[in-house]
Amino acid sequence: MSASRLIFCVAATLVLSPGAAIRADESDWISLFDGTSLDGWEKIGNEKSVWEVRNGSISGSGPPSMLVCTKGPYTNFRYRAEIKINDGGNSGLYFRTTRKPGFSDGYEAQIDSTHRDPIRTGSLYGFCHVYKEHVKPGTWFTYDLEVRDDIWRGRNMTRIKVTVNGNELYEYMDFALTYKQGYFAFQQHDPGSRVSIRKVQVLPLD
Repeated sequence: MSASRLIFCVAATLVLSPGAAIRADESDWISLFDGTSLDGWEKIGNEKSVWEVRNGSISGSGPPSMLVCTKGPYTNFRYRAEIKINDGGNSGLYFRTTRKPGFSDGYEAQIDSTHRDPIRTGSLYGFCHVYKEHVKPGTWFTYDLEVRDDIWRGRNMTRIKVTVNGNELYEYMDFALTYKQGYFAFQQHDPGSRVSIRKVQVLPLD
């Protein structure tokens, strides 16, 4: 992480105020997972990886791949999902990614409690890293992201607010405008990782 990225990450953390998130009625949220099938989702990558619906949640296992939501693209939004990662597992929640992504395409909100990679859940991978374990492996938690293009002191940028289990960790300001719009996806990182996902929802913003 560059020094400038670290500064903007830390500074944004300090200026956050309670209740700053955009609020909306529950009826305004759009469900991206019906709880019973993978309609609206497509696997990209190793054919031997497995994405399936088990007990009302999406389950990912096996070799590396991505599961991409075919709805989109999206630019400004709130996006949330309930997620569970196994002990030693690694995954990622991708946004503003391409329709056929690899691991380096788009922003990635890290999903990792105890993997050998020390960058933990709550991190915006490659931009703002969290090393504290916020959620235990094998337990459900809620990721909530608010992403919108904005202007700060006359400079265009993208605001990315990261919340885990209702705890606002930070707001990162990407002045490089690295990824301008795209799709949502989940990562199957390696054969030792098992990720589960449910209640995937998006709230488009003006």
